[in-house]
Amino acid sequence: MSNSLPTESPIPAAAESTTRIARRSFLAAAAAAFGSTALAQDTSRRQYGPHAAPTRYPDPDIVVLDKRFAKYKIGNTPIQRLHTGMLWAEGPAWNGVGKYLLWSDIPNNVQLRWLNDDGHVSVFRNPAGNSNGNTFDWEGRQLSCEHDNRRVVRYEHSGKVTVLADQWQGKPLNAPNDAVVHPDGGIWFTDPGYGILLDYEGHKADLEIKEAIYRIDPKTGKLDKVADDIFKPNGLCFSPDYKKLYVADTGASHYENAPRNIKVWDVDGVKLTKGREFVSMELNGKAGFADGIRADVDGNVWASAGWVGHGYDGVHVFAPNGDRIGQILLPEICSNVCFGGPKRNRLFMTGSQSLYAVYVEARGAHIT
Repeated sequence: MSNSLPTESPIPAAAESTTRIARRSFLAAAAAAFGSTALAQDTSRRQYGPHAAPTRYPDPDIVVLDKRFAKYKIGNTPIQRLHTGMLWAEGPAWNGVGKYLLWSDIPNNVQLRWLNDDGHVSVFRNPAGNSNGNTFDWEGRQLSCEHDNRRVVRYEHSGKVTVLADQWQGKPLNAPNDAVVHPDGGIWFTDPGYGILLDYEGHKADLEIKEAIYRIDPKTGKLDKVADDIFKPNGLCFSPDYKKLYVADTGASHYENAPRNIKVWDVDGVKLTKGREFVSMELNGKAGFADGIRADVDGNVWASAGWVGHGYDGVHVFAPNGDRIGQILLPEICSNVCFGGPKRNRLFMTGSQSLYAVYVEARGAHIT
């Protein structure tokens, strides 16, 4: 077999010019499409999964609302459904060493694991205390917020379970929801109490303490309340420099005068100061809820969103100044998000009953 290339006939000058013009036109159109604000398709009719019809690029459900979001949208990647069949999927957390995604199915009382190598999904922990939020600490140990047991736990390398917090001033916690870890080792978590409102996600019981945000000291294990000037603190995340803490308030689910927003505080050592609204979740006259939230390295906040319907449910992306710059639309309510994958550039999204993922040109700011 010859290694020489076949001789090609020269392209006429006129044809070559036409080809160049056509190519420039195509690239211009593609670039415009990637950054367009075109209306998304009806996600209620879109099919997902391995047997679904391919999605035409660029994915119309990755919506650019502001040119600042255009650089994060990849033109030739789709939103994918990786798994379905849960009752209420929550708490996604990426394990960089094991290269797997861990998440909770709260009503079914299990934790599930998706393997990056081949997409295999298996039960990771059963029972799981009706766990909600999960994360990993700086030593790679899993942390979970358990609804049923009303506590925050750590799974040691040996498999032993260490209870980190289960009461405040002698009274049981409501039902810890989500947790994040600071570089100093401190664990910050929210306690809105959803897990004891019904038997569905734990055991029904009365709230004995005010809904609040707490910090667990890494050296002493001491629990401190850092803020309770919020109705029902839900998902939370730090800014990339750890100088701010963002927390979603879902109190409007039970309190008539509660806002539907994300709040932000300044982090002053082990305290929070200057609590204020970061963003309202209202869009086009309708406001749902933000739930789980994560920041990227540029300081944008990626917030799960839902309870409105088509054109709203999915992920809303906010610039550091609070402007809503993009959306990722899903056919289900989105409960939580996290960045993962070997390059930390894949956004994993737990929906009501499914796990979704999409590659973005952004990287998660934190370890999970």
